[in-house]
Amino acid sequence: MKRSEINEILLDADAFIRQHQFYLPPFAYWTPAEWRMKGEEACEIVENRLGWDITDFGSGNYSEVGLFLFTIRNGRPENLKTGKGKLYAEKLLIVGENQVTPLHFHWNKMEDIINRGGGKLVIQLYNATEDEGLADSDVTVSTDGVRRTVKAGDVITLSPGESITLPPYCYHKFWAEEGRVLAGEVSVVNDDSADNRFLDPIGRFPEIEEDEEPLYLLVNDYEKYYQVERR
Repeated sequence: MKRSEINEILLDADAFIRQHQFYLPPFAYWTPAEWRMKGEEACEIVENRLGWDITDFGSGNYSEVGLFLFTIRNGRPENLKTGKGKLYAEKLLIVGENQVTPLHFHWNKMEDIINRGGGKLVIQLYNATEDEGLADSDVTVSTDGVRRTVKAGDVITLSPGESITLPPYCYHKFWAEEGRVLAGEVSVVNDDSADNRFLDPIGRFPEIEEDEEPLYLLVNDYEKYYQVERR
């Protein structure tokens, strides 16, 4: 992806979020120059990978296969082993109309995905087989506390205000219909470096062509701009 495209996505996403009267934390708007001035007080943002996250999943076509994310809060994977510290995460997502997030599951993460406003969020579901393929068994999930069972490959559609709970090893693919969706994700600690199993091999973080300066940093930009030696 070109940096200029990413910058445009960030501006558009920020406006869409504000339209829904949701507001991002102050660090969302730190410039690259401000990041270079930050000290140890900002370590948690970097180490827990909070902030802007734009991906086209290696497709080269963000509008058709891609996702906007902003991680608002997150713990560290080791917290789950000790049972101490932040054991939870929260993300904001923007899902474009007919913009697909490909089939994937998480080995460890249980998550709620919430339609916070806009169009309808459509989620296709499969169980994973022992060898991590697609099972043909029925899928049972919870939607706002109500247990539902669907056939393998069927979809559940969430209107604004509705949510779904996805357990580990549950393949899911999603997109928006009738307008783009502002979605939320509430989960146990999120680890995008080691807890995503996509059915087909894809790239989680995009290769970026630096055709202009970053407007704001993505989570995968921090190492270039934040040079504090962390403890």
